[in-house]
Amino acid sequence: MDRRGAVCHKRADSVLDPSMPGISLPHVAMVLGAMFLIVAGDTAGKTMTGQGMNPFFVAWGRFALAALMLAPLAGLRREDLPAFLDWRLLLRTLFIVAGICAILTALRTEPIANVFGAFFISPVVSYFGSAAVLKERITVARSVLLLIGFAGVLLVVRPGFGMTPGMGFALFAGSCHGAYLVTTRWLAGAYRPRLLLLSQLATGGLVLTPFALLHWPAEVSQGFAWAFPLSAFGSAMGNYLLVIASRTLPAGIVAPLVYAQIVAAMILGLVVFGDWPDSMALAGLAVILASGVAGLRLAGRGG
Repeated sequence: MDRRGAVCHKRADSVLDPSMPGISLPHVAMVLGAMFLIVAGDTAGKTMTGQGMNPFFVAWGRFALAALMLAPLAGLRREDLPAFLDWRLLLRTLFIVAGICAILTALRTEPIANVFGAFFISPVVSYFGSAAVLKERITVARSVLLLIGFAGVLLVVRPGFGMTPGMGFALFAGSCHGAYLVTTRWLAGAYRPRLLLLSQLATGGLVLTPFALLHWPAEVSQGFAWAFPLSAFGSAMGNYLLVIASRTLPAGIVAPLVYAQIVAAMILGLVVFGDWPDSMALAGLAVILASGVAGLRLAGRGG
């Protein structure tokens, strides 16, 4: 192994070994915390859409309120303003806006765990997209594990065997999120994390404003007072932590960590909505989770 290969191997090992310099367990914990916060935000969103609110209005609230919350803390400078018109940031925002609108639409009719099962096409898109666009290294073992996870996604979605429109929206949301992860990794070194997050929140809120006005609710639902801010905070903080982690962790390591969302979705779905996946969906979720854990272990060994 040459010197460069030895350094790369050492960096990968350090993901799961806190005694080694560089990437350590706090980075992994940061991604896991981000995943839980994102699921919590979507749980709040499902609460609102389940009580009759339009997904576009809920998505607008998530972006606009989070932008207002972050703006005073973003350290925005005059020289940062041109970044809001950077086509790369606009493309990244388009992916996350479309993904959030799609997943909120899916959550109107589908159990949250099933939606996140379909959503887990995201790591596949992220992994192979990063290889194609960012030239990140791929291996046969990681590729096989991600494809096994995709087989689990098919068990949840069941295309051609009673697949519902809601699961189609969940698949689309996952595809958009995978592309968002690729662009986040692409731009992580070009802009400050807070600027990256503020740009997507402010631009997303602006783009969704006409849709929100069109679907403005005549009256707010019972859970609006807590669900509205939680939806915004969970999504914003989760994506902020993900941006920070993406500055250090390659997509090949972030991708399997994203599978932690399944555990959070199953727990919150059961506690908040009393939903539990049926036997086939549960088997698919187990396959997805197992492939994600195996992928993380493989990444930790530099494989």
